Amino acid sequence: MSGSRSPIEALEELLMVVARLRGPGGCPWDRVQTHRTLVPYLLEEAYEAAEALTDGTSDEMRDELGDVLLQVLLHAQIEAEAGRFGIGEVADALRAKLVRRHPHVFGDGQAATSDAVRVQWEEIKGAEPRPARGRRRPALVTAAKLVEVREAGGRPIPVGVYLRPPPEGADPEKLVGEALLEVVALARRLGCDPELALHRLLAGEGADG
Repeated sequence: MSGSRSPIEALEELLMVVARLRGPGGCPWDRVQTHRTLVPYLLEEAYEAAEALTDGTSDEMRDELGDVLLQVLLHAQIEAEAGRFGIGEVADALRAKLVRRHPHVFGDGQAATSDAVRVQWEEIKGAEPRPARGRRRPALVTAAKLVEVREAGGRPIPVGVYLRPPPEGADPEKLVGEALLEVVALARRLGCDPELALHRLLAGEGADG
C-alpha cells in the first residue's frame, strides 16, 4: 500500500471523529475519560506498538501506530475542550523542539556522526527548563538511555563486571532476558526491589532527566 492518501485530509477527518466521540451525543465511554484514566491505555498501546515495530507486519505496524496516535489525539482533545491547547499547539511545540535540538540541520551547529548528535541533543535538553516535579520513567528505560548516552559520549558502561561473557552463537535477546530474570531472582533473595534499586543507582548517575 502506497502513501498516496493525503495526510492533511486524513488527519482532519480523524480529528473530527475524535471530537465527535468526545462531544454531545458521542460515545459514553470516551466522554468520561480524563488524562489520568487514559494513561494505562497509552502505556498499553505504546508497548503493543513497540512489539509490532519489532516483530510485526506492515499492517500490524500501521494499526498499532494508529492506536498510539488515538491516545495523543484524545489527550489533546481533552485540553482543547478546556480551552488550554489543541493538537495544533502540540504540533507547533514539537516542531520548535525538533528545530531547536537539531542546530546542525537548521542552524550553524556541527554534528557529523550519530554519536555527536546524541551528545548534542542531551546538552541542549539539559539546558531547557525542567518541570519542578521531575520525571520518573521505568528504571530499565532510564538505564537504557544512560547506556546510550554514555556510549555516545565515549564513556561506555563496562560489561563483564557481574555478568559472564556469552557463549559463541548465543541468542542475544534470550541471553539478556535470562540475565534480567536472574537479577530479579537475586533481588528477591536479597529482599530488595529491583526497580527501586536501579532507580536509586541511576539517581546517583544523574540519569533521570
